Amino acid sequence: MNYKFTSRDEEDTLKLAQNIESEKFPNMVICLNGELGSGKTVFVKGFASSLGITDNITSPTFNIVKEYFNGELPLYHIDAYRLEDEKDNIGLADYFSKGGVTIIEWAELVDKVLPEERLEIEFRLVDENTRVLILKPYGKLYEDICESVL
Repeated sequence: MNYKFTSRDEEDTLKLAQNIESEKFPNMVICLNGELGSGKTVFVKGFASSLGITDNITSPTFNIVKEYFNGELPLYHIDAYRLEDEKDNIGLADYFSKGGVTIIEWAELVDKVLPEERLEIEFRLVDENTRVLILKPYGKLYEDICESVL
């Protein structure tokens, strides 16, 4: 079952991320998809803030992975936008079992290495401020999270 959330501004996206963070668990994987500027990094900022991470969160486009260890759990922020043929060989799957939370922007580009159980969120632009987020849980834990926060 898919869940739909309408974000009228960045604050709504931040609040959703904070609500999902409140349900976090080790080895959680969240996959974000959507156009440039649709709110993926805003979501990560909200999630990281709720984890207690005080670092400035930016998209790791040129780094591929940014790791944050100063929160309640480690946060692994991955941006797959620039990955091409190497995507199967750079060890992304290793992050899924490191005991932290992994959030992947442009996850559709690495779909072959994603774990079976995960939460996918598709960001759809409606207008300058409004986004429709489609949450697709894969696995009971993620279904429970969607039921709890929406």
